[in-house]
Amino acid sequence: MIYPSIDKLLTIVDSKYTLVHMVAQRSKEMMNTNHYQMKLNEYVSSKEIGRSLEEIEKGLVIIKK
Repeated sequence: MIYPSIDKLLTIVDSKYTLVHMVAQRSKEMMNTNHYQMKLNEYVSSKEIGRSLEEIEKGLVIIKK
């Protein structure tokens, strides 16, 4: 099962397209800078894509329109 749930994330983000764009951008940023919003042991996922989804769920990534 995917964590966090897509249904929960779509209550935060207005569309799936925006969600995919945000996750891709944040995960690339994590890989390039090695900067994380939370401590590594607090993440459920071990990969950057999952970690960026978790950061969006917790409200650590700001959505600019």
